[in-house]
Amino acid sequence: MRARAEAVEATRERIARAAMQRFLAEPYDDVTIASVARDAGVSHQTLLNHFESKDGLFAAAAERFSADLAASRAGRATSDPESVVALLMEQFERSGDGNVRLALLHERIEAVRAGLEQGRANHQGWLAEVFEDRLPSDPAERRRTLAALHAATDVYTWKLLRRDLGHGRRATQRIMTDMVRAILYTTRKEP
Repeated sequence: MRARAEAVEATRERIARAAMQRFLAEPYDDVTIASVARDAGVSHQTLLNHFESKDGLFAAAAERFSADLAASRAGRATSDPESVVALLMEQFERSGDGNVRLALLHERIEAVRAGLEQGRANHQGWLAEVFEDRLPSDPAERRRTLAALHAATDVYTWKLLRRDLGHGRRATQRIMTDMVRAILYTTRKEP
């Protein structure tokens, strides 16, 4: 019985990872259940048995993506702006274009909207954890500072600098780091 449960979980994981790769690489509308099933080495029906629909498949892929991000961030960043932004740059260079492309669908596809909301909450929670010792103690100031840090480190900021304005990776990283430093400097925690 346990071996069967492990096999089912391994199949779900394989499908979710295949879907994650497809959704990051292609426009949402171009991703098909058949292509993900083929990539995962399962039948169309097996995929539907596990996830019921394309939206269910997307939700599983988004959950897998979030878990992978959390694992890659765990213990790697200090409260040093340079290391925080460097870590984010690694992630954005790998998956930023796909994230931005998916985000454009938030008004049309409920699963994408829900995934974005969860991703934003996770990002802001991570920023609160990483910069805990540098955040103001006043709740309103803390929320404002976290919102500013979120804006400075968001994938949309990366896209604006890197793709829209044509800055190289180094320049983009430097600009984002400067923004984080400025935010932390102007909102220093009172002793």
